[in-house]
Amino acid sequence: MNTPMKSITAASVLSICLITGYSFASAGNEQDEFKSDKVTFFGSPTSEISSSVAIPQSYNRLLFSGTVAPLLNKDGSTTYERYGNTEKQAIGILEKLTADLKTKGLSLADVTYLRVYVAPDPNKGDAPDYQGWFDAYAHFFNTKENPVKTARSTVGVQSLVSPDYLIEIEAEVAYKNNSKPNK
Repeated sequence: MNTPMKSITAASVLSICLITGYSFASAGNEQDEFKSDKVTFFGSPTSEISSSVAIPQSYNRLLFSGTVAPLLNKDGSTTYERYGNTEKQAIGILEKLTADLKTKGLSLADVTYLRVYVAPDPNKGDAPDYQGWFDAYAHFFNTKENPVKTARSTVGVQSLVSPDYLIEIEAEVAYKNNSKPNK
């Protein structure tokens, strides 16, 4: 019963690899893939993220500074009303990243690494809401539309610049030297 879904997923991944020039290393060929002229993601097929990414010299890198959530309601009386919970904030950040990448002729399929800082949520017993972040990530990566599984670090921090911010995300992007992004 799982075979049709695996076939569809494999076909989707293959299509993205052919279109973007990315590849996903499978067990046994990592040394060969490491020497590839394509961006190669390594790791377990069952993981939501890649354990590492090899970016060949024929690619440029674009680094995004830490980005925080967009304001939802300036008159809101709580963090959730002003910016949303961790998941909502993460979705807003990833939507901003998507828009910024688009202006550069790129997409989330070009993202190779995310560094994520999650601050305590007062509505969650002052604990970071990691699950909120993981749920937001699942809307944008390792999906039918974007099978890329970035390498990623998620770090719990004491606070961010504003107590309203529950999450901040940095991104690293790789793109072919001959497909330079717009300014």
